Amino acid sequence: MQDNHDNEAGGRRQFLKCMAWAGAGTLWLMKGGVLHAHALGEGAKAAATDASFSFAQISDSHIGFHKEPNMDVVGTLRASVALVNAQAARPDFLLHTGDLTHLSKPEEFDTLAGVMQESHTRKVFYVPGEHDVIGDNGAEFFRRFGERQQAGGWYSFDHRGVHFVGLINVLNLKAGGLGSLGAEQLAWLKKDLAGLSAETPLVVFAHMPLWPLYPSWGWGTDDSAEAMSYLRRFGSVSVLNGHIHQIQQKVEGNITFYTARSTAYPQPAPGVGPGPGPMKEIAPGALHRYLGIRDVRHVQGKQVLAVTEEVLS
Repeated sequence: MQDNHDNEAGGRRQFLKCMAWAGAGTLWLMKGGVLHAHALGEGAKAAATDASFSFAQISDSHIGFHKEPNMDVVGTLRASVALVNAQAARPDFLLHTGDLTHLSKPEEFDTLAGVMQESHTRKVFYVPGEHDVIGDNGAEFFRRFGERQQAGGWYSFDHRGVHFVGLINVLNLKAGGLGSLGAEQLAWLKKDLAGLSAETPLVVFAHMPLWPLYPSWGWGTDDSAEAMSYLRRFGSVSVLNGHIHQIQQKVEGNITFYTARSTAYPQPAPGVGPGPGPMKEIAPGALHRYLGIRDVRHVQGKQVLAVTEEVLS
């Protein structure tokens, strides 16, 4: 009879075998704000050869959630981190775009931090989701995961010719649950971008969508239009969000918006059903088709971001 350690090792080997073909998705090349799709496979590998660097995005891990359709959100987050680790070219860093936890409890943050330590990337950047600021206005989140550049928690950094901006839009929610940036953060954003050349590629990330995806469900940011007005002069802008637990994309001029899958559970398409929330009517064994990560590669000297969506099955 095999002991539990042998059973766990066998399960781990089987899991890694599954991960070898987990990259069922699409490679997106962004050229001047227009997306061009390519099937994954040899074409994706060729596109990666001239990438100057890559990073991965994960979102909405909801540690502490323990209901249908996912009774093991820690396990699916761990699988997502393993999928990042299995990339042929190791991403330079990870972005987690919010809702690390479900109820902002210290033990939930502890668990999240432990799983994220399994990542082989050198750095993880975070922004909070509304579930990370329950009860204390985000104090515990910012103490553990904040970048401490600005009192309000927002920040920016440069990496190999690309300017990254992390925004906070889950404090002071507006009517219907819409996100809000606020006057202080908007003034900082305008100043942060002022000295940059229009040729600088930008990646902006926050938790809630920075476009009015479906305002009646709170899927948008009340004052995002002003933020977008500061971005339009740039030739290549990618905006990454979480919150809605599914892939939605939109192009406005040179700005391309992407929302991300959750590592915990899917939500219904905008306007389908009475409102947002976990989709419970999922066929047995099909949950992993709805969960995944995003890998993004920047091509040196070009205004191109190659975006690959990968699911956990």
